[in-house]
Amino acid sequence: MTLAPGAPALDVEKVRKDFPALERLVHDDRPLVYLDNAATSQKPRQVLDALDEYYTRHNSNVHRGIHALAEEATALYEGARDKVARFVNAADRAEIVFTKNSTEALNLAANVIAWAQGGRGLGRGDEVVITEMEHHSNIVPWQLVTQRSGATLRWFGLTDEGRLDLSDIDRVITERTKVVSFVLVSNILGTVNPPEDLVRRAHDVGALVVVDASQAAPHMPLDVQALGADLVAFTGHKMCGPTGIGVLWGRREVLEELPPFLGGGEMIETVTMASSTFAGLPHKFEAGTPPIAQAVGLGAAVDYLTGLGMDAVHAHEQHITAYALERLQQVEGLRIIGPRTPENRGAAVSFALGDLHPHDVGQVLDELGIAVRVGHHCARPVCLRYAVPATTRASFYLYSTTAEVDALVEGLGHVQRFFGGPGGGS
Repeated sequence: MTLAPGAPALDVEKVRKDFPALERLVHDDRPLVYLDNAATSQKPRQVLDALDEYYTRHNSNVHRGIHALAEEATALYEGARDKVARFVNAADRAEIVFTKNSTEALNLAANVIAWAQGGRGLGRGDEVVITEMEHHSNIVPWQLVTQRSGATLRWFGLTDEGRLDLSDIDRVITERTKVVSFVLVSNILGTVNPPEDLVRRAHDVGALVVVDASQAAPHMPLDVQALGADLVAFTGHKMCGPTGIGVLWGRREVLEELPPFLGGGEMIETVTMASSTFAGLPHKFEAGTPPIAQAVGLGAAVDYLTGLGMDAVHAHEQHITAYALERLQQVEGLRIIGPRTPENRGAAVSFALGDLHPHDVGQVLDELGIAVRVGHHCARPVCLRYAVPATTRASFYLYSTTAEVDALVEGLGHVQRFFGGPGGGS
């Protein structure tokens, strides 16, 4: 594998010892082969210890008290914001807004853009552009806000090999476009999208750019300033952090221009019975008691990933994914849904196995201790595009090994024998 200059190679066996779940035995004392990382990653002891330390020693609400625990909790919570800001190279810590996941972050973005005043909001005649490969969390919010506002939703289609078809970019993104929102790495196809042309064209017509980086932030260096987008969403539980914590990064001038999403405590400056004024960034978008412990856990996850080096994480995953693509294409009757080569590709590989339903494939693999994902992966338009009811998805992470890929391939052979042949049926 090729490492970025100066990037250390991962000692995967050492890394795996940090993750207690990977030591588990499942059905009939079989070793767990965890290949469902695109859905959620496992958590290292360093994150579990940070959560335990917070709850046992520092548990308190934040920003609201002057006693010792309140001050400690506030310092830990805001310290996590500092860590995330450095992790994505934000220009300002106030650009980091904590949410409960990527879905909430994208809903926040869609709604506050739609509500915005001064020509920024959505109305009749305006257009929002997305892509056919989006996760439902980057489709449904835009459907809702365009339906409510009278704006029109448009999208880029996909090529047969699972890439964005940008051949008509100037026709899709026009002077009517107010927002362009796209996924950086597809959760079902594994495709890594090229942001440069989309960002440039969107900004040329004065549109905001929203990026779903849920499958990018855990797996590769993410520099929001270099990316050039206006708003970027990602989630903690896919990057070694706890569930219940997500991030919306926004360019400061954009966040200041947009209205609040939720009203309540902590997001206000003053309140009277007649009106309210709002707190500065980022608190304007963090109403109520935030996910304090979860943010602390995310901060610990960022420390862990930073210590390993995201260049090294990315290089390791490229190696594993290339190996998996090669091995899977040796399985008779298997069809990869998405790019079949490792270039510009993430660590999720979806496939169909003959005529077998993915739920049958996943159930038999589970009996062997192999955890994969089956279904449409909250990306049903992709399944419709490639005429499959669902797929089986194996997704890899920093602790994945070639031996686990081999176990998957051997398991698929067992599935085929169980059902009577390469395509299923005798």
